[in-house]
Parts: sequence; structure tokens; C-alpha cells
Amino acid sequence: MSPAKPPVSLLVAATATGPLALNVFVPSMPALPAAFGTGHATVQLTLSLYLVGVAVGQLAYGPLSDRFGRRPVLLGGMGLYVLASLACALAPSIGLLILGRIAQAMGGCAGMVIGRAVVRDAWERDEATRVLALVIAGMAVAPMVGPVLGGFLDEWAGWRAGFVLLVGFGAVVLLAGLRALPETHRDRTPFPGPMALLLAYRSLAAKPVYIGNALATSMATASFFAFLSGAPHTMVELLGRTPSEYGLWFVLLSVGYMAGNVAVTRIAHRVDPESLVWTGLAMSVAGPVALLGFLLAGMFTPATLFVPMLLMSFGNGLSFPPAMTMAIGAEPRLAGTASGLLGFLQMGFGAVAAAAVGAMKAWEPMVMVLAMVAFNLLALAAAHYARRRPHPRTA
Repeated sequence: MSPAKPPVSLLVAATATGPLALNVFVPSMPALPAAFGTGHATVQLTLSLYLVGVAVGQLAYGPLSDRFGRRPVLLGGMGLYVLASLACALAPSIGLLILGRIAQAMGGCAGMVIGRAVVRDAWERDEATRVLALVIAGMAVAPMVGPVLGGFLDEWAGWRAGFVLLVGFGAVVLLAGLRALPETHRDRTPFPGPMALLLAYRSLAAKPVYIGNALATSMATASFFAFLSGAPHTMVELLGRTPSEYGLWFVLLSVGYMAGNVAVTRIAHRVDPESLVWTGLAMSVAGPVALLGFLLAGMFTPATLFVPMLLMSFGNGLSFPPAMTMAIGAEPRLAGTASGLLGFLQMGFGAVAAAAVGAMKAWEPMVMVLAMVAFNLLALAAAHYARRRPHPRTA
């Protein structure tokens, strides 16, 4: 008997909580050094440690949801998200804001892990690819509207207003989950000890289809976060634009990502997933390469900064759903653990990329662009590795 299928709209909203908290806040970052009397490097921790919190949290939520079920773990994460968002809105110092951001990340990432696992529980592989593409397409609304809302709220009422918005959004998702989220995971696995968990990770890492696709999406994610770390400083301080203008230009990236996801829903049943991944990642390389060409030619404007990223975002939207579906489906019994490890790799590499680019602002935007090119080339290499057949001893 197949598990009950939850409303796709609920999965979209739950998965969007983490990205929305990330992107609503980013336009306010350039103003925080003056607000708290601190340096840019300290403010950068509100982004990089947020990503670390998302990465570490996903490692925990996967095994927890395999043991106790998807529903209670997701609802617990949403409760933590609401409380942490309220703490951020009231934070009197940069230190407490950073702590609140870490807690917010660890609550919001529950939707990212469990949303993917629920899709894998409730739908078969081909249909799961299309449903996951819909979930990710809807989730792309968060980074589309987040910077716009964050930029205007910052200019209208200050940086705390964005966190008030997140409290309300998280509360709505929590109440909707209490009402409409069924339990989709019936084949519970015992909660592993540290050694058993390491063995589960080792088993997943031994499967080229898992680790190759997981690293491909992780490298592409790192490229995006390299841009996310450098673009606000580039737009506001180097090009002299406002936070709201940054948010409006950022819409292009979300439109491209959503368009790639929608394309997957239309063609996934006709094109093999490996081809979708390769095509998408090739586009993801082409965008930063074009941006590098504009910079070398001395063409440095918001349009030459964001339009090439539209191509990269479309490529990510095209490649992520099939790559994630193949990775999480590599070991159906451990779908939650596989989803959590995949998310950890994505956010872990994203945090490293964001911190590295943020620490080298004196050389921006060139450092940002070179990092994006390098990470996307590594994503292509990982996708190539995913096609390897497993060794007979590990199959």
C-alpha cells in the first residue's frame, strides 16, 4: 500500500522556509556593520554560519526522520524556526543575532531534507522527478521574492522587519503541517549509533550514482553561494546601487531557476536523467564564463553581472531535480539519511564558498567569478563520475 500523498503546496512552503530566511536577510547585510558597530567579516558570519547550521542540521534530520517518521520531525523543525526567527528580530547584539541565525538555519533546513524524502516516499522514481521539480520550482519563489521583500522592508522599516515576516511565514507552515501533513514513512529504521551512521554514509559514498550526483549539485550550489556572498557588496558598495535594486535584479536568477525546473516537468518522461544533468551543468558553466568575459572587457554593470547568471540559474534548475532524485533513490531504505547527507554536502560547500569569497572582498568581483567557474567545472566532473558502474564488491 503506497503512503498517502501530502499536498505539494505544503511541501513547497516547508522547503522554502530555509531559502526564504537566507534571502530576505541578504540585502540588509551591508547596513549591519554600522547598526552594530562591527566589521564586515563579523557580519559575514550571519551568512556563512547560517549555511553551516543548515548543513549540520540536515545530517541530523535525515536519520531522525528515518527513525521517527517525517511528520513529527518536520513539525519540530518548523517550531524551532519560528522561535529562532523571533529571537533574531529581537537580537540586541551581533553575537546574539549570529546565534539566532544558526538556530533559524537548523529549524528551516527540516523542510529541505524532509520535503525531498517525502517526495521519494510517496511517488515512484519518474513521477518523483517531476514532483520534485515542481517542489523546487515553487521553492524558487523564495529566492525570487526574498531579496525584493528584504530590500524594501530594510529601506522602509529596518533590518528587523524581515525577521518579523519570517516569524509569520513559519507559523503558517507549522499550522498547515499540523493539519495536512500525513506520515509517509512506515518502514522505520533503528536510530543508528555513530558507527552505524558512518557505515550508512560509507555505503552511500560507495555508490557512484549517489556521491557523483550529490557532489555535482553541491559544487553547483557552491557556485551560487559564491555569487550570493559577493553580489550584494558588488552592487551596493562598488556599483553604488540600493538594496532594493539588488533584490529586483536578483529576480532574474529565480526566474531562470524556476524555468529550468518547469522544463524538467515537461520533458523528464522523454529525456534520460543523465542527459538532463549534463545539459544543465554545461549551461551552469557557460554563465560564469560569459560573466568573466564581460569583466575582462571592462563591461561592469548590473546587467552584465546578473544576465549571465540567468543562464547559470536555468542550468541549475534543469540539472538539480534529476540529480537529486537519482542520488536519494540510490538506497530507498535510507532516503532520509541520503537526503540529509546530500543537503549537508550542498550547504557545507556553499558555506565554504561564501566564507572564502566574503573574506576576499578587496579582489571582488574577479574572485567571485573565478570561484563560480571553478565550482561549475568540478560539478561537471562529478556528474561524469556518477555514470561509473559500482565495483562488484560494493554493488
